[in-house]
Amino acid sequence: MPAKSTPNRAPSTAPEFRRRLLRWFRKHGRDLPWRRTRDPYAVLVSEFMLQQTQVSRVESYWPRFLARFPTVDALARARPSSVRESWEGLGYYRRAANLHKLARVVATEQAGTIPSDTAALRRLPGVGRYTAGAVASFAFERAEPAVDTNVARVLRRAFHPRARGAAGERRLWDTATRLHIRHGRSAWAFNQAIMELGALICTARIAKCGECPVRGACKTGKKGLRTED
Repeated sequence: MPAKSTPNRAPSTAPEFRRRLLRWFRKHGRDLPWRRTRDPYAVLVSEFMLQQTQVSRVESYWPRFLARFPTVDALARARPSSVRESWEGLGYYRRAANLHKLARVVATEQAGTIPSDTAALRRLPGVGRYTAGAVASFAFERAEPAVDTNVARVLRRAFHPRARGAAGERRLWDTATRLHIRHGRSAWAFNQAIMELGALICTARIAKCGECPVRGACKTGKKGLRTED
């Protein structure tokens, strides 16, 4: 008989990693406008815009788009040309088309209510696993993983340096799930914090281990430490 696989467990350093990460985020997290709302529609718009687009650019487009289309119903009633016009300059216009399709589906089939369940979110146009987890976490404060490129990089360097391919991706998502401890504000903060760490400190070009708040709980960071702090 084939040997049974051992289920992945949260890393032993998970509590320390969470504690250091959240403490750092409370002091150094950027005051981004979409972090000030739990409105599912506003959060969803920000997530669509942030795909392959710099944060600084989205900061100027997001409030203007919401001013023109303040609700999912308003977006659903808009003409495609108006939506594209409001998206002009952000690029990757398929995102705008998918967002418009999503609004129409939500308005006609779900009474204008964006679902909080990740499975239901993933059935909407343009919503993949990451976006579903991000909306569930950032709008509804659910303890759902949201593994984008930045988060995957942090998880790989911190816990699974050898994780590669499809199996490696599954392991990263599993670890992201197990790092959460509960629904609520802490779930929101954890996902925001790990994304922030990947964007500002654990960057693609270089791991700034000397500046990293979780280096003592990170496999990659520990290799560069002379002493434990």
